[in-house]
Amino acid sequence: MNSVPAGRLVALVAAGVALALAAAALTLVLAEVATTSTDPAYGGRQPAAPSGSAGQSRHGGAAVAGRATATANPLYKTGRLTDVNCRPGSLPAGSMPAYRRFLTRVTACLNKAWAAQFRKAGMPFAKPRLRIITRKVKTPCGSWNTGADGVYCSTDRTMYLMISKDQLRNPFPLGITRLIAHEYGHHVQQVSGIWNYYWAARTVAGKAKRLQLSRNSELQAECFSAVFMSTMKGTSLVTDADWAYTVGWFRKNGAKGWPQNDHGKGPTQAAWMTRGFHRGSPGACNTWAANPRNVT
Repeated sequence: MNSVPAGRLVALVAAGVALALAAAALTLVLAEVATTSTDPAYGGRQPAAPSGSAGQSRHGGAAVAGRATATANPLYKTGRLTDVNCRPGSLPAGSMPAYRRFLTRVTACLNKAWAAQFRKAGMPFAKPRLRIITRKVKTPCGSWNTGADGVYCSTDRTMYLMISKDQLRNPFPLGITRLIAHEYGHHVQQVSGIWNYYWAARTVAGKAKRLQLSRNSELQAECFSAVFMSTMKGTSLVTDADWAYTVGWFRKNGAKGWPQNDHGKGPTQAAWMTRGFHRGSPGACNTWAANPRNVT
């Protein structure tokens, strides 16, 4: 494992202060907004760059059916995620064209990797759309989630990523890559049929069960994200120090600022990130068949 230089340690401590102040605003909240759409948008966040760094499917029917699409999905037997030699390049500060280029390249990598995985499983695959924005927009799923940096809307199968002025000034390449890979994880859940069970189960669930189902979905998307990140382990984008910083941030701050536990506690989020990163396979991310105490 790479050691962390002394200057880096000072930078990480300084970043922790900024993250603590931003934790309430940068939420990874699942918001079911009151619109004509029945599909919520899934909002995501990324940790702020360390100081000095250059960083749904439709509802199912009334009866719960198809649980095996979540607990025994063919994707789980496809082995390690295909390494597509993803090298999206640099992400210099202050350049929106550079951000667009970087995110477009990462999305292309995700498309190649997951398309290959679906072929292994003998399942049809469809790419999501990517829309990069600089201000909040209303998606087909409803109003933009307050404080979210990214949203996946299942109605139009689009990942919306908002680049703020702060992110533009101080980009964190690993952070934005992890975020888009998380939103892509929700797309994987949709096109694989996992969400068919999720939505069918939610329609008949009480509050406690709905929160559990939400945690299953969010923690799996986070694990899928980490599986993708593992294919770039040891590169300039995913260094040991930056990955450890990111996991540590979610361990401490992942559950802050929410009124209810619908995404999992911070240590739980960090555990699924670590599991996906170390094993590198979608099969490591089967939250639906996991012991409930591991999805808290």
